[in-house]
Amino acid sequence: MAEQHHAKLEQQLRQAHKLEAVGRLAGGVAHDFNNILLAIRGNGELALDALKQGENATEEVEEMVAAADRAAALTSQLLAYSRRQVLQAEVLDLNEVVRDMDKLLRRMIGEDVELHAIVADDPVQISADRSQIEQVIANLAVNARDAMPAGGVLTVEVATTTIDAEHGIDLPSGRYAKLTVNDTGDGMDPETAAKVFEPFFTTKTEGTGFGLSTVHGIVVQTGGSIWVYSEVGHGTTFKIFLPLAEQTKSLESRVPDRPPVGTGSAGETILLVEDDPHVQRIVRNILSRSGYVVLAAGGAEEALGLAEEESHKIDLLLSDLVMPGTSGREVAEQIRALRPDISILYMSGYTDDAVIRRGVLEAGMAFIQKPFGAEDLARRIREVLDYQDDRTEAA
Repeated sequence: MAEQHHAKLEQQLRQAHKLEAVGRLAGGVAHDFNNILLAIRGNGELALDALKQGENATEEVEEMVAAADRAAALTSQLLAYSRRQVLQAEVLDLNEVVRDMDKLLRRMIGEDVELHAIVADDPVQISADRSQIEQVIANLAVNARDAMPAGGVLTVEVATTTIDAEHGIDLPSGRYAKLTVNDTGDGMDPETAAKVFEPFFTTKTEGTGFGLSTVHGIVVQTGGSIWVYSEVGHGTTFKIFLPLAEQTKSLESRVPDRPPVGTGSAGETILLVEDDPHVQRIVRNILSRSGYVVLAAGGAEEALGLAEEESHKIDLLLSDLVMPGTSGREVAEQIRALRPDISILYMSGYTDDAVIRRGVLEAGMAFIQKPFGAEDLARRIREVLDYQDDRTEAA
């Protein structure tokens, strides 16, 4: 009876902690987004007033763009925390990632902190999104720097390890890549260490408190686990365990980097499918200004009609993934049945079902995450079209 009562109390305590974390998340997101919306609306009204007076509104418009970038960064952090980011995985050597970040890390931590980067003797191959792994390392390095205001030592070490049930790590038994980030800073008490991965929890006077929750989300979505140990006055150690990549994928077989991609059009025709009229108008204007011929549709039926009626070649389908009724992938499959040579680029503020389930894009799917800038979209479209041209020439 006593054991049942104890278990019930533990369950209630865990639920209370979850509710506290959710409440902190909701409050933090509302606070940050309201500030961003105020900046966008306020500068928009100032810009309109300036234009009515015949004045220059460049500064106000630039502030609006900067606020939109802050909003995009916040949604990216939310997606990382909730493990719903679109990860473009590749097989990479964790040793190489750490080596390549050496100069950047030294600039980030400053001259007062000594950096020791230790890599394994053999390649440590993982299947992961390189930019996300770099973000994990950078976030942990910044945290370590802040914990060592008077200077200290930051150690970043790559190794492999074997995990079994006795380790108490929530991963299947087997061999794993291990990334250890250790600092000689102030350290944390157990109560603080237990909360470090919660969103908007921070011990700093500045910052959003999203850094370590982002790290946790990226690690878990990549199939790994993160462990923290800290003592007040004795520093902090983070250990990240990631699945080793299949050895059938060789690093030497990776495609060499392509030359820089342009953003201009060669007069191609793009079929744009977007159900939100405001987004459709913006994307259509971006494409038209880049020199593309644009056919715009608000949904599957209209898109199929345009694909059937248009007598000229349609070079690329740019479609939202998540739409009412027929999804973007279903639209693409139907249009490709009519036009087998068409290139396809998906866009979304969310991800499709396969991406949500596994956290990665399926092979062959080209994707751009909303929100994007005009140059980002133009460059991505050029990449997809040029890739299709290369395949056609090779055939």
